Amino acid sequence: MQLPLLALAMASFGIGTTEFVIMGLLPEVAADLSVTIPAAGLLVTGYALGVVIGAPIVAIITNSLPRKGTLIGLASMFVVGNFLCAIAPDYWFLMGARVVTAFCHGAFFGIGAVVAASLVPPKQRASAIALMFAGLTLANVLGVPLGTALGQAAGWRSTFWAVVLIGLLAVTAIALWVPRNIPHSSGNIIREFAVLKRTQVILTMLMSVLASASLFSVFTYIAPLLRDVTGFTPHAVTYVLLLFGVGITIGNLLGGKLADWRLMPSLMGTFVGLAAVLVAFVFLSPFATAAVATVFVWGILVFAVVAPIQMRVVDAAVGAPNLASTLNQGAFNLGNAAGAWIGGAAITFGIGYADLPWVGAALAVGALGLCVASQALERRTGGLVEADGMVGEVACEEG
Repeated sequence: MQLPLLALAMASFGIGTTEFVIMGLLPEVAADLSVTIPAAGLLVTGYALGVVIGAPIVAIITNSLPRKGTLIGLASMFVVGNFLCAIAPDYWFLMGARVVTAFCHGAFFGIGAVVAASLVPPKQRASAIALMFAGLTLANVLGVPLGTALGQAAGWRSTFWAVVLIGLLAVTAIALWVPRNIPHSSGNIIREFAVLKRTQVILTMLMSVLASASLFSVFTYIAPLLRDVTGFTPHAVTYVLLLFGVGITIGNLLGGKLADWRLMPSLMGTFVGLAAVLVAFVFLSPFATAAVATVFVWGILVFAVVAPIQMRVVDAAVGAPNLASTLNQGAFNLGNAAGAWIGGAAITFGIGYADLPWVGAALAVGALGLCVASQALERRTGGLVEADGMVGEVACEEG
């Protein structure tokens, strides 16, 4: 079953690359399309909002369709979207193309995770899902730095052409390697939206939003920050992004271990550390070595919250298996959009690049507050999952 998982990982690598690489190319895109850097930063917001809006819509449309065909269709939409990005004649065409690309994002990861788990024995499901998402992590380690370097050397459009090629390879791999008869439970997905009435689900998804916003309020503008404040050349920025990718890879693994150990205490501790590191970045960003070290630690901490939050939302959303991971993808990308917009607004209103980490730290503190509130509610009610009609129906079905 390694080849089907490899096919899914290839697609997640391409999707992760096209989502994040734009941040390393903001100065080039802004100059070529004659817009400001904050305006170019809204391309991150547009993509994220495309994921938020598209994920539930695509999940509903494809709920009863064969899984393999759906994955091929979503990966093909990804190829078309990046092709349109590569040929975009102006800013608004590029914005529209980014939104088209984003529509496949949340549903692909949501469906792909279920498919990955179905391809292996029960005891290997978590490893299978991790292997698929390894493509997303690898995108930050290799795809984003290499895509940034390519875009700086040969023009930003060349990066999107390279992603088109990756997408075509992924579509071919899915068509050849993913089996046809994948088990699929097409329950009443509309009814599952009732999960959004649960307080713990909302609190946890808001944590996802603020954690992501904390990252993207700063990381969206990391290239101009490192150039103008730290004094790095565009070439050196590529290596810093590579180191950040290594950090998030470590953080992703660390977060899983922490979630298995003590989920909520470790999550609260990580948010405290994240806020502290961002405050430190304000004072350390002018110094090259200290700035690089801070970016590395920041990467570890910011992705150490991903696995615990994902576990928390899935546990709280029992009875809604078809929507839990997809909706959390939407929450994460809503944070992407909000963070990029907040960071751009801060710059527009006169906050310098060096002070942007203050914004990220404030958002991390907000996520910490939600985490504390969720833990307090669980202790007060005596459990994580609230009793509602959907939970009762699921219990009856399992009984």
